[in-house]
Amino acid sequence: MADSLLGITAAAGAAYAASATTASAQQPAVAANDRLGTVIMGAGGRARSHMGYFRGDNRCVILYVVDPETALPSQTMEAIDAIAATQGGIRPQVVQDLRRALDDPAVDIVSSSTTNHWHALSAVWSCQAGKHVFVEKPGNHNVHEGLALVAASKKYNCVVQIGTQCRSMRANIELANFVHGGGIGEVKFARGICHRRRRNIGPRGNFPIPLTVDYDLWSGPAPIVSITRREFHYDWHWQRLYGNGDLGNQGTHQTDIACWLLQIDKFPEAVISYGGRLGYDIETNNPDFVDAGDTANTLISVYDYGDKCIVFETRNLETGMTRIPVGTANNGQPAGTNVGVIAYGSNGYAIQGANSGGYGRAAAYDLEGNMIREFTGGGDADHYRNFVNAVLAGDPSAATAPAICASIGGAVAHFGNDSYYLGEENKASPAEIKAALREIKSLDDNDATVDRTVEHLRANRVDLDRTPLSLGVHLKFDNATGRFTNSEAANAMLTREYRAPYIVPKPEDV
Repeated sequence: MADSLLGITAAAGAAYAASATTASAQQPAVAANDRLGTVIMGAGGRARSHMGYFRGDNRCVILYVVDPETALPSQTMEAIDAIAATQGGIRPQVVQDLRRALDDPAVDIVSSSTTNHWHALSAVWSCQAGKHVFVEKPGNHNVHEGLALVAASKKYNCVVQIGTQCRSMRANIELANFVHGGGIGEVKFARGICHRRRRNIGPRGNFPIPLTVDYDLWSGPAPIVSITRREFHYDWHWQRLYGNGDLGNQGTHQTDIACWLLQIDKFPEAVISYGGRLGYDIETNNPDFVDAGDTANTLISVYDYGDKCIVFETRNLETGMTRIPVGTANNGQPAGTNVGVIAYGSNGYAIQGANSGGYGRAAAYDLEGNMIREFTGGGDADHYRNFVNAVLAGDPSAATAPAICASIGGAVAHFGNDSYYLGEENKASPAEIKAALREIKSLDDNDATVDRTVEHLRANRVDLDRTPLSLGVHLKFDNATGRFTNSEAANAMLTREYRAPYIVPKPEDV
């Protein structure tokens, strides 16, 4: 891992610089009959977004829809009908196994929106087959997979675009340029915010495999185990075998933005997390209720990057915005965000996703909280278009969110989750958590963040005496060796036990 890590960090600066300059490139001209053969992997809601874009870009033709399920949702079948109508009667083939589509020389690009644990493998296989790939966030289920994806993109000279679409939106590009140009002074600290209401997913049970699903294919790199969640689709996000919790789901957009704004090109040197899966007993009015999810729904992670710091706050219970400490920019209150990033500069603040304005709205404020500049514009289509532009230009560096984004930004989620998982049974009081946080180098007021978190939980009637917070392990990481220096258990979590033939190879073996 060490050589691969050193290689990707050396390339990171160029990749991050490219992401701030290419999104507005004009579409290259393509002959009407010279279209990019496209595969859509996945058949859920996000996949339908992929279908909608690629059927509307006349430089592309959708040839395959891939999903391990034979009975696709009615909305997906309607989308396939629309594709056929748009493409002059060319109807995509529906197949269960990606490898069938990769064998077709008419295929040029793969757009993957399947489960998290399939993201990296689908992308690596696509690169090995000589296809370019747009892969949804997170581009990796663990740190190893991000390194493999970077190596595959480089070895096969493939365009890899991670589905962190904020990278291609005008508002965020202008914000990043403003911050990098000194618009709010020196910036060494950013706070990522993921406040998304997520309700319980039902009690843990033993549920039948849907008859229409090839469960071996669906499980892929993960072990084949019994289904313990009520809803087969989507709720896998909250089970760690397949998903990464909301820190690695919604939060992946914000971890990437935080790294981008701080110009971080390495993994954290240390991390500690605290949180839990809390409040669902209150939600169900059942003190003994435990739902089927095993990822945190409340998680605060502190990341030490040496001279820089990120704190990430995940909340899935009812909550408001996290705000800057000064000003009255939003209905008489300081500006803030419920899904976004706050960068703290020596001369002011920058907020991506400002005041709940969505991905395509950002703003900068002075030290008194007065807005000094607003940034707007951009949408999903910009990100797909940038990918197609890069493919037609034959230039992997033109992608606004290349594979390095999955590796560097994804590590924020993985490190935070790993700290929590390793300390999940270590229950602690707020005072004990505050004491532990004094052991990590942080640019935040850790005590104040603990207090805000406790206040949030109490507002949701969580009894921390009965269901206390968990205090994660303080993990220390050596970027030179690519290993944790104080936990072999954490080193084991850098990868996973893969199930043949669904093995994400080592970076040197891609």
